[in-house]
Amino acid sequence: MISLRQRPFWARGRDEDPVRAGKAAAAAAADQAPLPAPDPAAAAFFDVDNTMMRGASIYYFARGLAARRLFTMRDLAMFAWGQAAFRVRGTENSEHIGSAKEAALAFVAGQKVDGIVRLSEEIYDEVMADRIWHGTRTLALQHLDVGQQVWLVTATPVEVARTIAHRLGLTGALGTVAETSDGVYTGRLVGNLLHGPAKAEAVRALAQREGLDLSRCSAYSDSMNDLPMLTAVGHPHAVNPDAELREHARANGWPIHDFRTGRRVTMIALPAAAGAGAIAGGVAAGIALRRHYRAN
Repeated sequence: MISLRQRPFWARGRDEDPVRAGKAAAAAAADQAPLPAPDPAAAAFFDVDNTMMRGASIYYFARGLAARRLFTMRDLAMFAWGQAAFRVRGTENSEHIGSAKEAALAFVAGQKVDGIVRLSEEIYDEVMADRIWHGTRTLALQHLDVGQQVWLVTATPVEVARTIAHRLGLTGALGTVAETSDGVYTGRLVGNLLHGPAKAEAVRALAQREGLDLSRCSAYSDSMNDLPMLTAVGHPHAVNPDAELREHARANGWPIHDFRTGRRVTMIALPAAAGAGAIAGGVAAGIALRRHYRAN
C-alpha cells in the first residue's frame, strides 16, 4: 500500500483535483478587465531615432552587419562618428542622408526581401532591443491601452521600422520604402526618403486611409526636423528634444518628456516574426555610407 507521503503531490486528497484547479483558473481569467473599446478616430505617431530608441537605428544596423563581416571595422568607425555627432546635436544631416541613399540603393539591388527581413530581425534582437527608451515605450502603450493605433514614422528603412514596431507590439510603421519586383529589390526608392515634410504627408495619407481625425491624434519626436509632423496633429509632444524643439515646445505649451537622465533603457525583445513586407531601405541604410566614404 502506498502511503500519502509516497503519492504524487497532485494525487493527495480529494481537494487537490487538477480538473477543479483548472476550472478555477479559467474562471479567474474571465474576471480580468475587458479590453478597451477601439478608438478608431485617434492614433499616435512616434519618431524612432532618439525618440523611441536611444541613438540612430541605422548605426545599430551597421553594427549588426559588421558582426557578420558584411561591414568593415573602418566602415563602422565612420558610423560611430556619425552616431556621436547625432547624439550631441540631436539632429539629422539631410546631405549625409542623401549620400547614403544612393549608396544604399546600389547595395540592395538584387537582394531578396525575405533575406533582408530576417537579417533585420536578428540585428534588432542583438543590438537594438536594449536601446529602447522605457519611458517612450510606456507613452506608446498608454495610447494602445485606450484603444488607439500607434505607428512609428521614420526615415529608417521600412523593414527596420516594421521590426521595431512588431517587437514593441505597436500597430505598424511608416518608413522609407524601396521598390521590389518578384521579392527582389530593384535598386530604386518608391518616392524618396521619409524625412521632414514627407513624414507629415505619410501621416496625412494614413489618416485618410484609416479614417483618423488628426485633431485628435498625437505625435512624438525629438527633432525640429519633424515640426511638419508635429504640427499636423492636435496633440504634439517633444521627447528628448534638441534645443530648438525644446524652445518651440515651451513657447507653444507642448508637453516635454525627457528620458535621457541616467541613460536608463529596457530590453524589449518580444518573440515574433515581422511580416515580410517591402524592406528596401533597411539594408540600404546599413551599408549607406560605406561606398560614399570609400569614393572620397
